[in-house]
Amino acid sequence: MDTSLLEPGLYIVATPIGNLGDVTRRAAETLGRCAVVACEDTRVTGKLLNLLGLHKPMRRYDDHASDAAREALLAEMAQRPVALVSDAGTPLISDPGYRLVREARARGITVTSLPGPSALIVALSMSGLPTDRFMFAGFLPNKDKARGDVLAELAGVPATLVFYETGPRLVASLEAIAARLPGREVAVARELTKLHEECRSGSAAELCDHYTAHPPKGEIVLLVGPPGEAEAPDEDTVDAELRAALAEMSVSQAAGKVAKAHGLDRKALYARALELKG
Repeated sequence: MDTSLLEPGLYIVATPIGNLGDVTRRAAETLGRCAVVACEDTRVTGKLLNLLGLHKPMRRYDDHASDAAREALLAEMAQRPVALVSDAGTPLISDPGYRLVREARARGITVTSLPGPSALIVALSMSGLPTDRFMFAGFLPNKDKARGDVLAELAGVPATLVFYETGPRLVASLEAIAARLPGREVAVARELTKLHEECRSGSAAELCDHYTAHPPKGEIVLLVGPPGEAEAPDEDTVDAELRAALAEMSVSQAAGKVAKAHGLDRKALYARALELKG
């Protein structure tokens, strides 16, 4: 392995999410050729470095890092190669590093990212849910009202929703999904790449029952299928909604309101509203 130092800059290195055998050859070589490794937890990163036979100075950098700590890293990477890793997976994906990368780019420091393991991508690929469009939304809020508000906000997104979750909070999140996003297919992927890897799918209520009886451990990816296409309302339903709207607003406004609610033709509804009004 080449042990000469790389050019100065910031090297974002993805690390295994569970199985240490998933470390890439390029990641190992880059870590070996960097002068310093910035990491969330020196104990966790130390195990990986030991596995690779590397002995590197480590600098702790997490969400609670001070401005001074960030400035010290920026000064260092302007002179020497600095690797940025998280405890597991690709840095910056629900992990610290955004401000560091943004400031490095603003100062003209070279930033290089090495592709590698990512829990959300692994979970998507094995979930059986649509993968052509997905939205990663990080962790759901811990409080019930805030969690429900976020799910309501995302309810109309025409894509698979992906969240990170923890074992102790999973059941509460599944209960909220059952209430706010009924009828959606849900998948729970946990212990990814490890010995007891699991990906279980079903309704939110079914999964809630299972994990209530079998409390989960480990890091979890929670996926929710996209909304299905709503069935077009029948004529009687449309007429009833138009009559209700006409009792409170003009013909034009009533037609617009019902058209928007169901994705129907506004001109046709305007004509029908005129008939009902007459």
